[in-house]
Amino acid sequence: MADGIHKREFLKRGACLAFAGAGAAFLPAAPARAAAAPARNNRIARVSASIVSVQGEYAIGTYTRNARMGGVVAEVETEDGLTGHGFAAIADSTIVAATIRESIAGRLMGQDAMSHEAIVEQLYWALTDRGQTGNAIQAISAVDCALWDLKGKRYGEPVWRLLGGANREVGGYATCGMNYMSRDELTYVASELVKSGCNRLKMVVADGLPGRLRNEDIEAVLAEDAARVRALREGAGPEALIFIDANHHLDEWHAIRFARMIADYDVAIFEEPLRANDIRRLADLRREIAIPIGAGQNEGHISRWRDMVVNDAVDVLHYNVCIGGGYTTGLKVAALGQAFGVPIDNGGGFSHFNVQLHGGVANGGLCEWHMNVVPFSRILYNGIPELQGNKFILSETPGVGFELNREALQEFTVG
Repeated sequence: MADGIHKREFLKRGACLAFAGAGAAFLPAAPARAAAAPARNNRIARVSASIVSVQGEYAIGTYTRNARMGGVVAEVETEDGLTGHGFAAIADSTIVAATIRESIAGRLMGQDAMSHEAIVEQLYWALTDRGQTGNAIQAISAVDCALWDLKGKRYGEPVWRLLGGANREVGGYATCGMNYMSRDELTYVASELVKSGCNRLKMVVADGLPGRLRNEDIEAVLAEDAARVRALREGAGPEALIFIDANHHLDEWHAIRFARMIADYDVAIFEEPLRANDIRRLADLRREIAIPIGAGQNEGHISRWRDMVVNDAVDVLHYNVCIGGGYTTGLKVAALGQAFGVPIDNGGGFSHFNVQLHGGVANGGLCEWHMNVVPFSRILYNGIPELQGNKFILSETPGVGFELNREALQEFTVG
């Protein structure tokens, strides 16, 4: 390089380049400026976490089912009493709640609640040292969602508008094909949902594998699941979109076998087919089968979504703000998808939080109306966005647009 400057030194020092006439001189980078002190009313005064377990009933036509769901409600309060709430799902609630109470709360005291990017970066370094994710990311997700709820309330805007305001309406799909349903129930529920105007349906496959292998032949499990996919297709009709979700339960060989078994049923997305979202194997599988592949809802570092797109491993990025890092990371995943031409959808349920992201960004996709989550959400919150046919209509209410039901929170808090 000119003037004997090594490339690494250039990258380190070359943040500032001054031009003088026809010549140029490298100048050292300016020292970072200290962040401005937060306005008093934005200083964080309280961070809390509540473990909840809620049981409720949902109905589709004459089919009814009780479902229990749990997770962690996080709340962040500023010195003037404004409170935002977030939620974390799927991981160990005891660990997530303890992380928020013992590791996050103390770090956030006195910080600017509007500085979500700085706070998330600080928590990433503090809680995911050397690249771990899991429970720590769940805790960060809940706190970040609460911070954005706070920001929306502070500025009198819905979160989806603060995130970009691209879409007042967001597409949806219903996860209705549960492992506990019979074939006849799958057919009936699918037909009822299509009658109601929702013709994008998802079902679970490979449930419990590989743990069930001690007692069952995997070929028999997959053969039954193929019959269940057929039953859902028969109820939904030929025009409906059908998605399947293996929840990481298959190896590549059996995923290929299963894709061939259901080839006649026109499946639109095969979500999380492989254990641990093995990116190399996902790329192999995508080249091998005709069904588009989706993955990502349980990832915790931005590099994982990057690796999925640069390795052509997925057709759809499934992100969940309650699992993968909140809205702050969700904006980055959406930008990755847009840059590489890969759509984004919400996987993992909790659409009432996720619609905000998909309403905010130009490439927002579909959000999951998960039938096991529906009664939980209706009981624990007031005013959640409901699936209307194939779409959600977003609220103008500041923040995430719905509030905790304080009586329900008190009743169903278990830790």
